[in-house]
Amino acid sequence: MSSVVEPSAPAVSATAVSAPALSAAAMATWVVDAAWEDGDRIVTAGDPGDSCLFLDDGVVRLEVPGEHLDTDVVLGYLDAGEILGEIGLLDGRARSATAIAEGPVRGRWLTRDALSRMTTEAPGLAVEVVRTIATDLAGKLRATSGRLASVLESEAPDLVVEETVARGVAAQHALDAIPEDVMDAVLADLATAFGEASAALAARTVEVTHIGRVDHKTMKNAWAALGVHHSMQGAVGRGPLGDNDTATVTDVAAPVGVVFAIIPVTNPVATAMFKVLSALRSGNAIILSFHRICLPLADEVGAIAHAVLGRHGLPVDAVQWVRERASRQRTARFMAHPDVALVLATGGPGMVRAAYSSGTPAIGVGPGNTPCWVAADADLDQAAGSIIASKSFDNGLICGAEHNLVVDATVVDGLLERLASMGAAVLDDDEATRFVAAVVTEDGAGFRPEVLGQSAQAIAGFLGIERPHEITVLVFRAEPDLSSPVTSEKLSPFLPVFTVDGDEEALALCLALLDKMGTGHTAIVHTASEVRIATFADAVPASRILVNSPGSQGVCGLTTDLPPTLTLGCGTFGGNSTTDNVTWANLRNVKRIARVTPPHLDPILHLL
Repeated sequence: MSSVVEPSAPAVSATAVSAPALSAAAMATWVVDAAWEDGDRIVTAGDPGDSCLFLDDGVVRLEVPGEHLDTDVVLGYLDAGEILGEIGLLDGRARSATAIAEGPVRGRWLTRDALSRMTTEAPGLAVEVVRTIATDLAGKLRATSGRLASVLESEAPDLVVEETVARGVAAQHALDAIPEDVMDAVLADLATAFGEASAALAARTVEVTHIGRVDHKTMKNAWAALGVHHSMQGAVGRGPLGDNDTATVTDVAAPVGVVFAIIPVTNPVATAMFKVLSALRSGNAIILSFHRICLPLADEVGAIAHAVLGRHGLPVDAVQWVRERASRQRTARFMAHPDVALVLATGGPGMVRAAYSSGTPAIGVGPGNTPCWVAADADLDQAAGSIIASKSFDNGLICGAEHNLVVDATVVDGLLERLASMGAAVLDDDEATRFVAAVVTEDGAGFRPEVLGQSAQAIAGFLGIERPHEITVLVFRAEPDLSSPVTSEKLSPFLPVFTVDGDEEALALCLALLDKMGTGHTAIVHTASEVRIATFADAVPASRILVNSPGSQGVCGLTTDLPPTLTLGCGTFGGNSTTDNVTWANLRNVKRIARVTPPHLDPILHLL
């Protein structure tokens, strides 16, 4: 937690304030000493710009408000000796970025009121302070101009990017000579090693990210390792495929080349395991870019991969990861590098848009906002069990989970009763009002980050909501207000229930929910009617239409026959290049050897 002590403070860094006039003694009257722990928020975007902070020790991370938990929001970092918020101090406008302590931070505040008094009572000191602030601001402007020039003129290459990609290219050439049976053995060993580390890495993931459940992440990691490997056993990664061959056409697989893969904070280890196995199966080298929060996990997953590759004599650079804290500029350079063949983007919408805008072929995903229609003829026990199992899984972090329950009026009471009997807390009107007020941000635009990926029991406890059993999911009746975040994707174990009168109203609401967010991702229907299933499937713009299945487990192939994956395409519905459950097969080129045949003239002979 932050602490503020008035007014004496240690000397400001000489880098930031070099003039003798700005000694500790001279400044002590005008500044307020402050300190923060790792992760503490120093200022928030939108706060009044009424002060600046002379940063003495530590690192401060600058972020812009994000539209999604996995969206890259980091603008950059400030180190000791720099100044935070000097523009706001000078122009009085609201702060444009949020500042967060990256480890312990110490500094001192100078308010506009203090500076105003200083100009009257100590004008010489005020001149030195303004000069120091102006010098710091000018340095930042020069640095920004330099970065812009390097982007526009393709100068000053990023050595980290260049060296990492070059090693990936060299490893790619080495992989071209690896026989399929050798790669089969490598993949089997790697999947086993990943599987054995699933529990330990799940615990580390929760420790590092503070979201999700260890037991469920263990299952997720094991599925990403062993389940994914099982789906690719015996497959051909490169060479003649044979599946679709005819007497005149032969399909031949070839690697795409170096893959740059974005790894999200919601499922970092499982996604990395899946992408490494998929890339190697199709003969590609891969560079992993973990969300900044997950960098400690990158080293641990990468060490496992390197140990297995080294044991089999394969180049360890076939699996690399960005080891330093990333920035938008560096990530953009990786994605646009001419020797990166494909970007595999699993993350927030902003990152996916950047991938598609990079000029490099990309496979991206989109946000979920899955409508789950419980029709009048649904098996309510089965539907309730599926909803609880899915939405409670990993504290609701799966984008393909249920996000909105659209329930026929004839069965809504019965469904709520069954949900309550299976561990849900069905909130009454007062509880629901307090709950929504607590979880929605003050500006009404989204959900407070404190509730993302937290357990239903913990959220309920914070609000004083109690039940005689452990609460697995929070459920509340709501109006389908499309202007409210309640009708958006919810990466937490809570669900609104929207009551509808008949199939036509249900379909209309499902379409409206997807149109707001989640178009192309997933939709679920619980019904016994094949006619309803066909009507629903025809109407909704979703790449995965699950029938009587839990969402979290169904989208990844655990309770359906969909291909096992941690990357869910949304097709052109959602601005993506594919509707597939993306697998290793999407990471290869297929060449077709076509032998000459007699001219196929029959369809046009009548025109000749």
